[in-house]
Amino acid sequence: MDYRKLGRTDLTVSVLSLGTMTFGRQNTPEEAFEIMDRSLDAGVNLFDNAEMYPIPPAEETRFRCEEIMGDWFAARPGARQKVLIATKVAGRSPMTWMRSDRHEPRLKAADINEAVDGSLKRLKTDYIDLYQVHWPDRVVPQFGSNPTVFNVPKKAEDETPIEETLDTLGKLVDAGKVRHIGVSNESTWGVMQYLRASETKGLPRIASIQNAYSLLNRTFEVNLAEACMREDIGLLCYSALAQGYLTGKYRNGALPEGARKTLFDRLQRYEGPGAEEVNDMYVAMAEEAGLDPAQMALAFAMSRPFMTSVIMGATRMSQLEAVLGSVEVNLPADLLEAIDTLHRSRGNVAP
Repeated sequence: MDYRKLGRTDLTVSVLSLGTMTFGRQNTPEEAFEIMDRSLDAGVNLFDNAEMYPIPPAEETRFRCEEIMGDWFAARPGARQKVLIATKVAGRSPMTWMRSDRHEPRLKAADINEAVDGSLKRLKTDYIDLYQVHWPDRVVPQFGSNPTVFNVPKKAEDETPIEETLDTLGKLVDAGKVRHIGVSNESTWGVMQYLRASETKGLPRIASIQNAYSLLNRTFEVNLAEACMREDIGLLCYSALAQGYLTGKYRNGALPEGARKTLFDRLQRYEGPGAEEVNDMYVAMAEEAGLDPAQMALAFAMSRPFMTSVIMGATRMSQLEAVLGSVEVNLPADLLEAIDTLHRSRGNVAP
């Protein structure tokens, strides 16, 4: 397992990190324990969570991922010292069941304080290593919006200023509840606003950004990559397998038993115009090279110069073993060139 420095912090994180959004919905606590045990044994030292998980979010399953992880720490003496916990506070949302008084979540002090205290209790820990803003308070194109079509979203009159959110996060760092902070589903403008507020207000610096990145969605490279590399903001990418599409399991309309599309039909982000055709081309490219398609997709993401860690997910041990094996895959130059050629001809078909 390779390890990389997280931003300008003193933390080093495994190039593969464990995503937990299936715990409590697709995975039982027992299965989740096995997945965490095996991941830790393989050298994975960053476990990513969120107060909103599992996904799809629902009131009856809210907070279950953090609760399961907390139970695992309680049952595994010494594991907390080996694992870096990353979790997230929800941004602006209509999910009123996220907050105790059932108001719509925001990134204001009261919301963040309630969220972090809840996470600490559920995770059975005194501190969170990386506390992330799950998505912005302001209205921004995201979660499948087409970034190549210029569309200025209407500014919400009551959006929480980034400086206000960062000030609250800074107080959590001062209190020792949080070691480092990061953002997620953020834009280049947003990243730079966080950095500017940090420099001008003497507030903590964001260490990371968690955005989608895959063979089907390389929009991070357009502007965010330069900003993050120059400013030492580490990318923790999610959906490197395009929620399973790049494994090839959904080819020709297949709906495998227990798969996310089969259970929830929530993968529209990866089903836009041209996405199926291009996805099949990448899967075929991997097979022609004698590689497992999932391992090729993960190895590509890990090879990027702006990548700190690729967040992996697995609902079965066989999937986990395949994902862990991707750290041994080195893509040859001709295959990387073929990947770039296909990307240049087809672009980001699943942003």
